[in-house]
Amino acid sequence: MRVRVTTTALGITAALLAVPACSTDTVGNKPDTTSSARTGKSANAAQTAAPLASATLETRLLDPSDLGSGYLRKQERPTQHDDVDVIGCPALSELGGDAATGGTLTFPHKAKAAFTYGGSSSEVAEELYSASANKLSDGIGRIFDAMTGCPTYQVVSGGTPIDMASQKLPAPRGLGDEQWSQLLTFSTAGRSTVVKQTAIRKGSLLVIVSGSPALVDRHLDKALAKATTTS
Repeated sequence: MRVRVTTTALGITAALLAVPACSTDTVGNKPDTTSSARTGKSANAAQTAAPLASATLETRLLDPSDLGSGYLRKQERPTQHDDVDVIGCPALSELGGDAATGGTLTFPHKAKAAFTYGGSSSEVAEELYSASANKLSDGIGRIFDAMTGCPTYQVVSGGTPIDMASQKLPAPRGLGDEQWSQLLTFSTAGRSTVVKQTAIRKGSLLVIVSGSPALVDRHLDKALAKATTTS
């Protein structure tokens, strides 16, 4: 399948992460989900809250002061489009087009930021989306299901073959209303990169944190707390 893909903050890694990001998730089975113990009006209000504007989401992104010393925000690169072939993953092919390798989810209300750490190649990126709870849940769940349904496949981007491996991870319990998590390994030219991606939905907000596994684990809680603040 040949599609057009937009390169995002984490370069080809982020672009491929978006495979789960357009339809969202990464293993053949349905993602593990949990529901917080909310009842009555408070639960209904959270599920039916109006989507937040992109400008509001921007203010809820993590910044270097939230992350601590050693983090620098990456400047967004000019948008560029590459032809991408997805080979050996029928589940992704069935989603079609940008759902297979899109750079960002297609929800209209969104914001994103990416950071480098300690002058090294370690990176962490955050994406925020807002829509109805049902739309967020369906969109992210379908992508994670498709990706995890293909434990190995290949992506050819701009003529460069990238071997992909995906592994479903236990979702972090007790955060938000639904959770998804996966580990992606990108291998090309004898080098491999491991990226963790965790998505948390709380009401009408979706928080996705991607990057070096240790950095994702370190900053996931604070990303969710800031994104869902009501102050």
